[in-house]
Amino acid sequence: MTTFYLIRHASNDYLTEQKIAGWLPNVHLNQQGSAEAEQMAKKLEGQVIGAVYSSPLERARETAEPLARTLGLKVQISEGLGEIKFGDWTDRSLQQLDRDPHWHRWNSFRSGTQAPKGDLMIEAQARIVREMIQLRAKHPTDSIALISHGDIIKAALAYFLGVPLDLFLRIQVDPASISIVTVDDHGARIVRVNG
Repeated sequence: MTTFYLIRHASNDYLTEQKIAGWLPNVHLNQQGSAEAEQMAKKLEGQVIGAVYSSPLERARETAEPLARTLGLKVQISEGLGEIKFGDWTDRSLQQLDRDPHWHRWNSFRSGTQAPKGDLMIEAQARIVREMIQLRAKHPTDSIALISHGDIIKAALAYFLGVPLDLFLRIQVDPASISIVTVDDHGARIVRVNG
């Protein structure tokens, strides 16, 4: 059995300002986020975790670093844990997007709406699930930490819960929160959400 600690990156100014960071480079943790990352690492310091994987984006890597340091591990970068590609919505505020009917369709019909010049939600979900299945093959009996992004973690949780993508916004995943999924040869179990 593989135990996945799905950890959302900690706070940054884009979250505070309610803007879409997407794959923008140089979005770093703010002071609050740095404190959240340290607190998350302390929560997990007694756990036996064999590897720490992170999205390539700075905010995720900076969240992963305190945990890796606490566990005496190296952060391994995984493209599969990266954020949704938001296309034309990148660097826009939620207030601006609230006037866009396409944004409202995206949030009510994720299974059938594509971000303009970006991902379909099912593509992002397939990417994270594929990554988890591949990592399970590499770590069949380990616990591993995956530092990723809110909607990506929700998509993974929805998949393993059997929840349609159109309902995944009902799942809460806060900055620096820990959700736990176990996967073995017979299926998956959700052990914790947003802890």
